[in-house]
Amino acid sequence: MSGITVPQASPGAAYRALKPEIDAAVARALESGWYILGQEGRAFEAEFAAWLGAGTAVGCGNGTDAIALALRGLGIGPGSTVVTVSHTAVATVAAIESTGATPLLIDIEPHHYTMDPAELGSVLASPPPGLPPIRAVIPVHLYGQVADVEVIGSLCRRYGALLIEDCAQAHGAKRNNRMAGTFGDAATFSFYPTKNLGALGDGGAVVARDPELAGRIAALRQYGWTRHYISDVVGVNSRLDELQAAILRVKLTYLHAGNTRRREIARVYDGVLGSRAPLRRRGSEHVYHLYVVRVPERDAVQARLRERGIGTGIHYPVPVHLQPAYEGRIALGPSRCVETERAAASVMSLPLYPELTEAQVAQVCGALDW
Repeated sequence: MSGITVPQASPGAAYRALKPEIDAAVARALESGWYILGQEGRAFEAEFAAWLGAGTAVGCGNGTDAIALALRGLGIGPGSTVVTVSHTAVATVAAIESTGATPLLIDIEPHHYTMDPAELGSVLASPPPGLPPIRAVIPVHLYGQVADVEVIGSLCRRYGALLIEDCAQAHGAKRNNRMAGTFGDAATFSFYPTKNLGALGDGGAVVARDPELAGRIAALRQYGWTRHYISDVVGVNSRLDELQAAILRVKLTYLHAGNTRRREIARVYDGVLGSRAPLRRRGSEHVYHLYVVRVPERDAVQARLRERGIGTGIHYPVPVHLQPAYEGRIALGPSRCVETERAAASVMSLPLYPELTEAQVAQVCGALDW
């Protein structure tokens, strides 16, 4: 980070912007004397579900656990195939495998970076041989933009697959005025510090439309308990602690304003980049968790930006199916993820977070000359 004056992300800036309120919330949680599954967690779950406008929220330890808990709550594990994308954080695939289910990775649309519904339809209609039955689909709402979830949902209903939305990068994103996280049988969220709604540590949540499903997930996150110290099913330990819940309650009240500021900065970048700006899906409201461009000679461009004090990121440099832990053993759809590999070779994330100053935005804009 030496010499970087405009980092690509800055969770510390997010804390400093709300420091008095966050510190007061932390002090309140500490003074309560109750630090696991207490009032702060219950209040955040209720407030987050109300903010989404649908479902019941169940807090957990992180976004990876949220996906695994959603799958397990829906009865998906060994003997099931789950379709998702390779252009995602490895957490999505790691969570599937942690349940004993089999991942099937398909390609993305080249301009929006989210699951290709055409390939999904192909694998649902004619699954690759040798795999267990496809029982669930996990589209990833990537970079702050909702996948083509209405078409994906229609395909899931046609072929009897459950729909779980991975909303880790889409807090507040909308598709035709409907919130990400309200389309599927369940939705999962990460509150990693750099997210649009970020804690000051790890955290996650599952949102379920069905209260009974939410109840199963709430039991699974704490050893399978529905009665204290009595495990009715085999569960895990994945709880959103009270300190993080208190922090998230504060930050939730500023999420809409933060997303609005992200869109304002994105419009400034758009104006400079012109035809090189990222494309938005018609009917979608982007929340710009990341501002991602395609760049020829990416390494050279990143080096030039670094010389001018501007940090960048690559989300993601190696598709899941090409990473050492997965290469050669993960099932792929018929396209073999060719668009995913093209994206991984050229995407680059510019600085974008609500706390960027006008001077910093101008500094970035002045360097967008590749």
